[in-house]
Amino acid sequence: MTEPCSPRLRLRVLFGSDAMLGPGKADLLEAIRESGSISAAGRAMGMSYKRAWSLVEEMNAAFRAPLVESTRGGARGGGAHLSDLGLRVLKAYRGLEEDAARAGAARIAELQRLLRKG
Repeated sequence: MTEPCSPRLRLRVLFGSDAMLGPGKADLLEAIRESGSISAAGRAMGMSYKRAWSLVEEMNAAFRAPLVESTRGGARGGGAHLSDLGLRVLKAYRGLEEDAARAGAARIAELQRLLRKG
């Protein structure tokens, strides 16, 4: 018998038809912030560098300025970091997650009570 897990609320924010920010992109931003590398962030999340770079390009194109700034490799090596806007976007998204979880806590608990018992 498996133990019940704590419910989590995962949000995806759609900004029209061509821009979206959700848990995967937010997790990628956090991993880039922590590792200083798009490649390392992708590896940590189990995705290819190509996929991680594609998501970064989507986010950079969607917002008014790049969220991730990168430098090419070379003698000193490359790297990536979140821009000031990237830090603001990540903070706003995580705050939205916290707000939604708090506001929906009673409904989430109600749904959990209605689950089939293992």
